[in-house]
Amino acid sequence: MGTVDLVFTIASFLFTLLVLTYLLMGDNPFFRFATYTFIGIAAAYLVVITFTQVIWPHLFRSLLVGSMEERSLLAVPVVGSLFLRAKLFPSISRLGNPSMAYVVGIGAAVTIGGTLLGTLFPQTAATVQLFDLRGAAPGGVNSGLGIGATLLDGVFILVGTISTLAYFHFGARKCADQTPQRPPGIEALARIGQYFIAITFGSLFAGVYMAALSALVERIAFLLNFRL
Repeated sequence: MGTVDLVFTIASFLFTLLVLTYLLMGDNPFFRFATYTFIGIAAAYLVVITFTQVIWPHLFRSLLVGSMEERSLLAVPVVGSLFLRAKLFPSISRLGNPSMAYVVGIGAAVTIGGTLLGTLFPQTAATVQLFDLRGAAPGGVNSGLGIGATLLDGVFILVGTISTLAYFHFGARKCADQTPQRPPGIEALARIGQYFIAITFGSLFAGVYMAALSALVERIAFLLNFRL
């Protein structure tokens, strides 16, 4: 084992012990030291990656050795970032509103576009495809299930998708007693959607718990098998 590997092995052993002290003593200085160290290393790593992958190649290098066209294109982001710094000072914070609005707008557009193209449209297409009975025919994708099982699977997923979306429907109307209430049909679907959401959260929690348990077992095995 080389010197570098030995140092990293000893550091892994010590920090594993420091983190596991939380199980015995709760929040304590040893656990906080390990946590702050991890956070500091992660923040330093993020700063280095941001500088080497974004700031240096796309800003400083373009300013130093880039063409006139590249330097001209940098004028807008540089000025926008300077105005964004104005948010640090309450007296001139309004100057940073356009830059902040631009950043938030771009972030919202990317998020909505990713949600539609990466989740909603593929989910809709996958739900519709379940009712393609040609897949249940001999030689099809779902030929082992049969037509009845394929239809039952499609109906189950369709009901789960619609009822889950209905649960997040907030178009309530005021009744005679001025109490906001959703339409009866939406309310019935929302109650069904609650069960699908509960099952989903339960499955996610079980997956997270199994991943954490696997990490704990791996760390305990590392401590038991630690050799210099």
